Amino acid sequence: MDTSNRRLVFVLLSVFIFASVSALFAQPAGHGGTISGTVTDPTGAVVAGATIKIENPVSGYSRSTTSDGAGYFQFTNIPLNPYHLSVSATDFASHSEDVDVRSSVPVTVKATLTVGESSTVVTVTATDLLESDSTFHTDIDRGAFDKLPLESQSSSLSSLVTLSSPGVAADSNGLFHGLGDHASNSFSIDGQPITDQQSKVFSNQLPSNSVQSLEVISGAPPAEFGGKTSLIIEVTTRSGQGVTKPTGSVSTSYGSFGSATGSVDLSYGGPKWGNFIEVDGLNTGRFLDPPEFVVFHDKGNEINIFDRIDRQFTSTDSVHLNLNYSRSWFQTPNAYDNLNIQNVVSGGSGANPVFGNVGNTDQRSKIGTFNISPSYTHTIGSDSVFNFGLYVRKDQYNYYPSNNPLADLGPPNLQNQTIGQDRNLTNAGARTDFSYVHGINNIKVGATYSQTFLNENDTLSLVSSTFNSPCVNASNTPQPGFTSPSQCAAAGLVSNDPSVGGTFNPVLLPYDLTRGGGYYNFIGHTDVKELALYAQDQIKTGNWLFNLGIRGDLYNGLAIARQAEPRVGLAYTVKQTNTVLRMSYARTLESPFNENLVLSSVGCLNQVLSPLLLCTPGVSGTLEPGFRNEFHAGLQQAFGKNLVISGDYIWKYTHNAFDFSVLGNTPITFPIDWHNSKIPGFALRADVPNFHNLSAFVVMSSVAARFFPPQVAGAGATVGQSGYPFRIDHDERYNQTTHIQYQIPGKRSPWIGFNWRFDSGLTAGSVPCYSNGSDPNSLCIPFSFIDPATGQPAINVSSLTPDQQFQAGLTCNGIKATPYVGIPGGSCLASQLTSKLVSIPAPNTENDDHNPPRIAERSLFDASVGQDNLFNGDRYKWSLRLTAVNITNKYALYNFLSTFSGTHYVTPRAMTAEVGFHF
Repeated sequence: MDTSNRRLVFVLLSVFIFASVSALFAQPAGHGGTISGTVTDPTGAVVAGATIKIENPVSGYSRSTTSDGAGYFQFTNIPLNPYHLSVSATDFASHSEDVDVRSSVPVTVKATLTVGESSTVVTVTATDLLESDSTFHTDIDRGAFDKLPLESQSSSLSSLVTLSSPGVAADSNGLFHGLGDHASNSFSIDGQPITDQQSKVFSNQLPSNSVQSLEVISGAPPAEFGGKTSLIIEVTTRSGQGVTKPTGSVSTSYGSFGSATGSVDLSYGGPKWGNFIEVDGLNTGRFLDPPEFVVFHDKGNEINIFDRIDRQFTSTDSVHLNLNYSRSWFQTPNAYDNLNIQNVVSGGSGANPVFGNVGNTDQRSKIGTFNISPSYTHTIGSDSVFNFGLYVRKDQYNYYPSNNPLADLGPPNLQNQTIGQDRNLTNAGARTDFSYVHGINNIKVGATYSQTFLNENDTLSLVSSTFNSPCVNASNTPQPGFTSPSQCAAAGLVSNDPSVGGTFNPVLLPYDLTRGGGYYNFIGHTDVKELALYAQDQIKTGNWLFNLGIRGDLYNGLAIARQAEPRVGLAYTVKQTNTVLRMSYARTLESPFNENLVLSSVGCLNQVLSPLLLCTPGVSGTLEPGFRNEFHAGLQQAFGKNLVISGDYIWKYTHNAFDFSVLGNTPITFPIDWHNSKIPGFALRADVPNFHNLSAFVVMSSVAARFFPPQVAGAGATVGQSGYPFRIDHDERYNQTTHIQYQIPGKRSPWIGFNWRFDSGLTAGSVPCYSNGSDPNSLCIPFSFIDPATGQPAINVSSLTPDQQFQAGLTCNGIKATPYVGIPGGSCLASQLTSKLVSIPAPNTENDDHNPPRIAERSLFDASVGQDNLFNGDRYKWSLRLTAVNITNKYALYNFLSTFSGTHYVTPRAMTAEVGFHF
């Protein structure tokens, strides 16, 4: 490290240590907000037993309490949002006011009641639906997502974000892409930052049953947020503080694919302490989204344990502790190509290798995750709060090959190697901040330090007898057997030695299981250290609101980067029309993904790994952090008290844009780095709050993901080799979700929830198509030729196996490909090749940037119906819920031979019944 870097590190660490020590002595504060106050009558006497209620009509958040003998009341652990507060008491007229909770600094309310007739009716106006904020975000409370039909039981938190937030492209296995970037999302769990990927093939997620509310930030990120900031999901977990009478629930469900769940949660505590604990488990025959619509070899199970402990020592000092452990085990779903694998069983090093059935592919994974996150709270006076927190989170990922590794052989274009992995990622850190609210200013300054320990242990071997052949025949087709090009001539074959232009690589021979070789072991380790300082001020004056912030990031991993990042925004409220106009800008440091970072960074410099990872010639190893300039312009508009619309136009330019590639037919993926990306688009959300027992929302977006070669770092990729811009495989022109929820009137009447999700389809670059070569930015050229019999344009599909043709739904002149019989002759006239699962561009129209092949558009419909109190109980209640996912049994794809994740189908129709007991 040079002198300037050392000085910067010294300064940043000094500031961080000073802030941390100060915070420790001050007993710093937690993540949620607090509203407290006193209820009095006109004479100033306290009013005991008054009912105080706060609610946000858009998110659905609602809580109530009663004033004690001193007229005092308090709400803790409140998501940072505006609320409508109402107070009612016998013989007094109701009191109401709006309260804006925007920091952890407590908000104090003095409610004076006047003598009159009490009313329990809460009046909502258009003003209550608006937020004067320069940052576009979506608020969701537990009351709303409890009744939202979710597609994925094992990634329910991801499903919730995908369905309820605009700008999100849905992908398989619980993965979602926010605002055109590959999974560049972060979670903030009660203030703890988690920037590593959270889909079910990377890490076990926080169970949704432990979540009280979500705020999904899709606008320009404020200065306090760094790392992956395309979407920031702020999670407030459930707390037992204030629950003086224990409450909880026990539920179980059973449904399609043999899916069974069980869940227990319990909240208990008092005014100054509380505990919430939740345990749930899942066992299913369809854990991951498979490459076939028919489900086989897809079993999985998981268990989650979450515990939140709160203790308020004094009126100013408190502690909060989150504990979480999750474990999942699951099979890698097979395709028909993974059944009854034929491979070399003997004689692989000679001229006559013997082939036989080595069984079905049987790859499996296990992920163990634990998280510990304590924080401390100290309130100073009425306008200041210190926060300090520590955290440690670990993901232990194990990937197991088939018991017979030769059964891991996949199609030649998919998998030629077997691999096992023992990888762990440990993220430990500290965070501290100081909040000050006074007059027009809402100031927050803070620091975060984290260190991520990466350990990667991979075992690889070749299992294809033709991937690294010493000999080829006269047609240049690789042949099985032999261990040296010198053996070829005696067998009537041609040498494949590099000295005569061949591709045989002697370095790989010791690791070729079909020729008597063994395993290659790769061990990688690095520590990624990240330090950030930030300061921000939200200034509210009149109808204007200004967000001013600056963040400094220092990244020290396999590469080093430091960056100053201004964050600014403004909003103006037009009260006469109930309109909020807003603009914002953010500069962000873009850091590489941590998953398999070492493998991707050094693999292409390794003689053994480079050919196995399909490394692109000339691409450097180490992934360098990049930067992004992000602009947003939008508005929020309320129409009366029953409709509010919020939207943003987005433009992002990223230098060093990150994506992922995948190793064969495995869940093992690794980051890659492109020169730059440009992402324009819009995101829109419309909400109908509770109107005569009906509520609804619509989210929609159109976000492009234009990436520009060259690939500048990381292991192999199979796209972007033309040198022209292209759409990455999570680009989607348009998607929308409509959710409608209705409570049928009556004490014992059920509620109904309904979802409609439309996706125009992700980019699918492996779909065969036709081009005459006039467009240099067309991927159709390798598939294209003129049929000699008819003189017409034709498409060669022989590079795809019959099953891959079937997965793409290819039909030639009415003849459909099947899992074992492909298109006759391996080619089809361009005018006769069709599909209902993928969109094939018309001949000579495909362009990787402006008109790439895509997954066919799809509409999925989900519904649920439930009764929350079957027997009209007071203290003890029984509930019943029936859920149907993909009720029309739509036959559709998420993706096809994606460079990131392969091929996956959407969930077939799935029915689930859940019964619960609540107390």
